[in-house]
Order: sequence, then structure tokens, then C-alpha cells
Amino acid sequence: MRFLRARGAGDAAEDLLQELWLKTAVAKPGPVANPLAYLFRSADLLMIDRYRAARQAKRRDRDWTEANGGTVPGVSDAPSAERHMIARDQARLVAAALDALGPRAAAIFRRHRVDGLTQRQVAGEFGVSLSTVESDLRLAYRALAELKERIDEA
Repeated sequence: MRFLRARGAGDAAEDLLQELWLKTAVAKPGPVANPLAYLFRSADLLMIDRYRAARQAKRRDRDWTEANGGTVPGVSDAPSAERHMIARDQARLVAAALDALGPRAAAIFRRHRVDGLTQRQVAGEFGVSLSTVESDLRLAYRALAELKERIDEA
């Protein structure tokens, strides 16, 4: 553990030690002349792998951000007026699709998905069975999936 911390593992030292233990337990390396050196070398290789993986993840995130229009100095990240209008129109379409299901199904969907109540809590609040709540939610999900398809086609 001290070796890993000295090499810069920090809080990950315990995880690395566990990983080293698991790899060593299943490995069949044959006779090892110097077991302590073997463990230190294995720990060192784990540290190198972890460093490379972290560096690669950072590079991948940076590349993805750059490719997908990340923050540009001097340019606002706020959505444009057009995006605001599109979002408002889509929100209106979602509300209309939910309202078309009837007041109970729309209210059940909103209480469960927007307000975060469990299905059991919603059933108790509305005085209906759990299967009724599930059925209303299926209707709402189907309606919203169909709406999404229509929006994506347009």
C-alpha cells in the first residue's frame, strides 16, 4: 500500500491493491525468483495502466467536447432564440399529447415522472390500483414515443 501511495495512487491505492491481489491470485506465472520484486513490478504496471487510462479518458472527453461545439471563448453557451422557440413548441406538443390521454393519465404521469413520486404513492394519492397507474403510464409513454417519432420525422 505504501508503495502505491508513494507512486501517486492517492485514494486509489486500496483499489489498486485489491486489483493486484485479484490478478495475482488467478495468475499462473510459474516459478518466481523474487516474489517481492514481482509484486512491486505488477503494482507499477497497474499504476501505469491507470495513468494511461485516465489520460486517454481526458483526451477523449476533450476531443468530444471540441467535436460537438464545446465552449468557445467569447461566444455564449446559452441556447439561441430559435432553440428557445423550438423547445417551447415541443413542450406545448408534449402537454397536448398528455392532455389528450385524459386528466387522470396525464396527472398520474406528471406526479410520477415530474414530481418524482413512486407508482405506489401515486396509486394511493389517486385511489386507484397499482396496475391502473402502470397502465396509465404505459399509455403516456406510448403517446410520448409516438410524438417523438413525429418530431424526429419533421
